[in-house]
Amino acid sequence: MSLRAALLALLTAEPLTGYEAAKRFDSSVGHVWNAPDSQIYPELRRMEKEGLVDGVQVPWGPNSTKTRYYITEDGERAFRDWMDTPLDYGPLRDAAHMQAAYFEWADAERTRDHLRRHIAFYSGMLDRWRAAREEILDHSQRTIAARLEKFPPESHERIVAYKAFAYEGLIARGEAEAAWARRGLELIDSLETED
Repeated sequence: MSLRAALLALLTAEPLTGYEAAKRFDSSVGHVWNAPDSQIYPELRRMEKEGLVDGVQVPWGPNSTKTRYYITEDGERAFRDWMDTPLDYGPLRDAAHMQAAYFEWADAERTRDHLRRHIAFYSGMLDRWRAAREEILDHSQRTIAARLEKFPPESHERIVAYKAFAYEGLIARGEAEAAWARRGLELIDSLETED
């Protein structure tokens, strides 16, 4: 349901073609739910068959058309139902922390490489998440701008605050993961000096 919910969330801001949805996905909900184009297009078609969105053919270039998807009342209801349903948290699958639990089996330099890659990954994600949060706060992010145009001014503060809040959680997670990996590098050094 999460890919569907992410697409419905995008469409609550404005109608989009599949191409536009894929591009917006990358710059908004894609920060919290990853989905390739190969999943987005079929899901939009399934949602159309189920009446959650209406697909309307619109001109695209001089000789072709694209389908623009509009969320329906059923789609809004399905999205609201999903939002009102508590999440079931499943068991964790965390390869980085699993490896860390058994670093004694790895060469120290390989272990350092694992941790440096972890830091680099989260440092890059932190840059993206911080930039996205700023675009939300200054209303320059395309989906936020469209959403603010669609909804009344009295709802704008809530819209922006909740979106920024989501990114604050991602930023906190990224900072914690990078700090954890730095601590791991220190641990390797301290254990090597003991040998």
